Amino acid sequence: MQILDNIEIVDLALWIKDKQILIISDVHLGLEESLHLKGILIPKQQSNLIIDSLKNILSKVQPRTIIINGDLKHNFGKNLKQEWEDTFKLIDFLKQNCEELIFIKGNHDNFLKTIANQKDIKVVDELIVGNILLLHGDKLREINKDIKTIIIGHEHPAISLKEKSKMEKFKCFLKGKYKNKELIVMPSFNPLSYGSDILNKSRFSPFLKDISKFEVFIVGDEEVFKFGKVKAINRSFSV
Repeated sequence: MQILDNIEIVDLALWIKDKQILIISDVHLGLEESLHLKGILIPKQQSNLIIDSLKNILSKVQPRTIIINGDLKHNFGKNLKQEWEDTFKLIDFLKQNCEELIFIKGNHDNFLKTIANQKDIKVVDELIVGNILLLHGDKLREINKDIKTIIIGHEHPAISLKEKSKMEKFKCFLKGKYKNKELIVMPSFNPLSYGSDILNKSRFSPFLKDISKFEVFIVGDEEVFKFGKVKAINRSFSV
């Protein structure tokens, strides 16, 4: 589904058509091991699920460049064993499917360069592609006047919807404005992290003060649904 001119939603990724760039955000590799250290035991299948999702996306688009927009890894501190293994596995897969791989540093990526340097991957704080600015979204930055569109992650937007006694949470994209620029907020690509409900008032990203006028694009199993503006969503069908 087209979210802006030349930018499409493909599952949980964004596709910049004219540049043949694929963007994903908030992969959080190593989340399972972090949960294990807290005594929460879940199967270690996260990296396989992520690669399966990417295979589905790559069956629809053939990128020249793949960008991970922050939080490739989960642990704030040293790189955990699973993070090393899963990151190398993902890098090898992505390199087979693009000419260039770029990591944008997120707030969880304190030691990402240690991993990236071993695979000759560029790590940047932000990236400008034509008139599009990509950055993780955890910190505000000065925005060049020539920038027309900003793409961020960090917020992990999702929405909980209920119908009668059934309730389900869906990942979603948000599209709105930041200082007269178009702003797109990407959901988490991690299958274990559904994210923060956009109908709650708390926000993680400083780019998002009032999202009432933002449009919501819900990612379903087979397609993306344009769901209207946040302020127009009937709260009798949501929590």
